[in-house]
Amino acid sequence: MQVGNNKIRLAVFASGSGTNAEAIMKRFSRHQHIEVVLIVTNRSEAGVIKRADSFDVETIYLPKSRFENETEILQILSEKGVDWIILAGWLLLIPPYLVLKFPGRIINVHPALLPKFGGKGMYGRHVHEAVKNANEMESGISIHFVNEKFDEGAIIEQFRVNLEHSDSAEEIERKVRELELSHYASVIEKVVLSKV
Repeated sequence: MQVGNNKIRLAVFASGSGTNAEAIMKRFSRHQHIEVVLIVTNRSEAGVIKRADSFDVETIYLPKSRFENETEILQILSEKGVDWIILAGWLLLIPPYLVLKFPGRIINVHPALLPKFGGKGMYGRHVHEAVKNANEMESGISIHFVNEKFDEGAIIEQFRVNLEHSDSAEEIERKVRELELSHYASVIEKVVLSKV
């Protein structure tokens, strides 16, 4: 990877509506050094597909069954010249072969303050309901590197938001989403450029 004529190329993995993916594509759509070259989704009806179309970013649909085909996935990423993988609402565990192929070059955002409320099954609304049920007075996001286990990679940065006792899980989700949209893309930029 080098900055110059060759931009650093990101693949964004997204399973859902794609609000974080859209914020990332928007930030790097005219960036001098970084570009999003691929959206990977495991859901054929994911909203992220339409968002990617609006930025002219190629989308590939890869159901869970195809992730067992190491050769196919690595070939796709190689053909696109992918340097980094960014998870943006991606619900599948990243297989060990990808962690090995992209050491320290896979980043995720988790909608809680890890190590609390992380691990298998802790995604989306499940996280915010758990935060609510635990009567937490703050929540936030954890931007972290990805390893072979859910939500256990080294934390890069965390951002916090205060909660009220009256906040519903939906309100907690709204507050946390604002943090994601405000901070995730800028932290990606900082980390990626620091590794050049």
